[in-house]
Amino acid sequence: MRIARKLSGSFEVLYASSEEIPELLLKSGNYVAIPKGLLPTFAHEVLKLSLDQKVDYVLPLGGFELEPLAEAKVLFDEYQISVLVPDKDILETFSIIENPPADLPYVLLSKGNNLLGEEIYESTLDGLMVTSDSAEEFALVCVSK
Repeated sequence: MRIARKLSGSFEVLYASSEEIPELLLKSGNYVAIPKGLLPTFAHEVLKLSLDQKVDYVLPLGGFELEPLAEAKVLFDEYQISVLVPDKDILETFSIIENPPADLPYVLLSKGNNLLGEEIYESTLDGLMVTSDSAEEFALVCVSK
């Protein structure tokens, strides 16, 4: 929720979770259920949902969601949906900060452009990141495994 609060000023946020979602929230239309990231159909279910909801960006925040969505980025790109996770070939090189403190300065990168600010980084990275003090190294943010 704290990450969504940071995003809600710039984006219309649709919450999706594989955890149980209270019926009241589901009825609001802002929350949807998705399968667990470990299931083989996960990426296809997220793609179907993204198309149905006219989603422009998918931001995986669960650790088990990162790899399947990194593998499916090309498929999502065919439908003009950006998956904000590093490419599969470099994903495992990133440090992952799980459930980071709310006061960290996040950058949300899409092809190196910070969707939350003016900065443009030399790399073509995708994902929710925190930067090192020098702003030259990144760690990937997720909220749970």
